[in-house]
Amino acid sequence: MPHRLPVISNSSANLLPGESSEYEKKEKCGLFGIWGTTEASQLTYQGLFAQQHRGQESAGIVVSDNGELRGHADMGLVSQVFSQRVLTETLVGTSAIGHVRYSTTGSSKLCNAQPLLREYLMGPVAVAHNGNLINAKLLRHEYERHGHIFQSTTDTEIIVHLLAKPSHVEKPDPLPHVLKHLQGAFSLLFLFPDRIEACRDPWGIRPLVLGKIGDAWCVASETCAFDAVGAELVREIQPGEIVRIDQSGVHSRYFDKPAVEGARCVFEHVYFANPASRVFDQNVLRARVAMGRQLARESHVPADFVVPMPDSGRSAASGYSKESGVAFEEAIVPNRFVGRTFILPTQTARDRAVNMKLNIIGEIVAGKRIIVVDDSIVRGTTTRSKMRALRRAGAREIHLRVSCPPIRHPCYYGIDFATRNELVAHERTVEQIRDFLEVDSLAYLSLEGLLSCLTVPQRDCCTACWTGQYKIPVDQPASKFSFERDQLNMF
Repeated sequence: MPHRLPVISNSSANLLPGESSEYEKKEKCGLFGIWGTTEASQLTYQGLFAQQHRGQESAGIVVSDNGELRGHADMGLVSQVFSQRVLTETLVGTSAIGHVRYSTTGSSKLCNAQPLLREYLMGPVAVAHNGNLINAKLLRHEYERHGHIFQSTTDTEIIVHLLAKPSHVEKPDPLPHVLKHLQGAFSLLFLFPDRIEACRDPWGIRPLVLGKIGDAWCVASETCAFDAVGAELVREIQPGEIVRIDQSGVHSRYFDKPAVEGARCVFEHVYFANPASRVFDQNVLRARVAMGRQLARESHVPADFVVPMPDSGRSAASGYSKESGVAFEEAIVPNRFVGRTFILPTQTARDRAVNMKLNIIGEIVAGKRIIVVDDSIVRGTTTRSKMRALRRAGAREIHLRVSCPPIRHPCYYGIDFATRNELVAHERTVEQIRDFLEVDSLAYLSLEGLLSCLTVPQRDCCTACWTGQYKIPVDQPASKFSFERDQLNMF
């Protein structure tokens, strides 16, 4: 069937606070794809909405309809970007892939919104990516020297250029060859007019799962998306695997052998994933409760009650309370309409959102000794502002407990703490961090304690942000804005 040119539309959804800035941060995104239903765009919308916690900067959907790929993407939340009219009139098709973005390579602007929709020799293709390619800068420079023109500043676009390379196109099965050129973290969805291809890097750094709803097959970053659309979890897509979904069903092949020692990102269980999801074949909520219990065993202190830092610290605080016997008390109330502050693109936006997001109940904390449980501390500035607010509300003692070790090292695989200077724990002792945060005591969960709470074998876990031991060597670290700066330096 001949291919028609792809169509992509953009709306004028409102930006989130701070999104006009050119210099922001690193990519942790949500993917959803579905094949074989006339409700492809609506189900993709629901799947993305369920994974909104994975990215709040932009959202996009591309559908396949009679050989044509048609897409719509814009800045903002899923509910801002897609109207019912867009879903039912513009995005008509029987298969679709979608993406919510939290930028890691390339700044927060429309040209970087995904899925990327491009046309090459073999026809139209759309690509959605969760992860971070550590060799994208080298590859991009090589292709630019040969005259390639890039339309975005995201690392994902290099994948399309690899796919379009004549020597790759000529191969009987180009995709496995293309994927072997990539280094770093990548869970990928490709939409072609006749199929979806779902791929996962050999290290298994980012999650990707396969599901089924009726006669339709679907793929997502997290199982909570399957819950949202009424799909059944079939299995994880394995490291190094390509799953092809087309009219004849589901087919599996491998472009590379799974790494002998994997690198599943433990931060998925600590912070990023939805508590209802199964990530790396373990329920996230149960893992976090176990972390809280272990934290209480390692660093308990007398107090009147345990207070969770909403929302991601709630499960660990519950576990801490159960293990210690100290009452659980909600003394910090979140505003549900603000969203996640860690993944906002600038520190100013994060600070502003925290002030809007969290309210202290003074009647509960006044004169009390409280244990505040949080999942992690990255930069420390917003944590300090909340500790000060608790003190102003009359808390007599504040004991901060964190359900992971101190984050002392950059992440090059897709989480937004890519520079050491951003990390409050870098070159600081725990006592110095305690002093910076202005709390009476501070304790972190040990690495051994954290890993004991997971069902993933320790050898298959990535702990680089805590230990500095990177399983995938990073010879030439690139910042989120490497491509923007390179362009500026050319003039």
